[in-house]
Amino acid sequence: MLIFTKMKKNLERMVTLPEGVSFHIQGPMVTLSSGAKKISKKFDLRGISVKHEGHRILLSLQKATKRESKILGTAWAHLNNMVVGLSQDYVYKLEVCNVHFPMNVKVEGSVVVIKSFLGEVIPRSAKILPGVKVEIKGSEIIVSSPDVEAAGQTSANLEKATRVTKRDRRVFQDGIFIKEKPGRQL
Repeated sequence: MLIFTKMKKNLERMVTLPEGVSFHIQGPMVTLSSGAKKISKKFDLRGISVKHEGHRILLSLQKATKRESKILGTAWAHLNNMVVGLSQDYVYKLEVCNVHFPMNVKVEGSVVVIKSFLGEVIPRSAKILPGVKVEIKGSEIIVSSPDVEAAGQTSANLEKATRVTKRDRRVFQDGIFIKEKPGRQL
């Protein structure tokens, strides 16, 4: 007869901070800043010990279960993304494709307005999250931000705003589509 027991481990993950990056934690809010750039994110760090030693952030868990080790890995990955975002912006490139009707796309404040999509009279709109910069150059849209989640969500908002429903996608290929993400091309 086999008896399975849950193995508990002591885990540690380290994030290295480059020169000029400051780290501040207050309750669930973690803030990293470098010069004019500042990224804040809310974490659920229950049970995770966070120590700031010089240019390193040490995340550790004592007797972690499998679920807790996944939470530690997620927090570590988010912190790494924040550090990378302070040195360079995350850039998404989107393409405006129109087969049937030419559409007009422009930025108005914190909203991207899409006019004449599939000949519609009522304009569609996509929300731009705070801290995200959107540039339109011809049929290409460039979304950039130091926060990878904000840039990705703004790009997804643009794609979702031009989603085609109740029509054959093989015929109606109009829309705005992500063609390049940080780290890979599509």
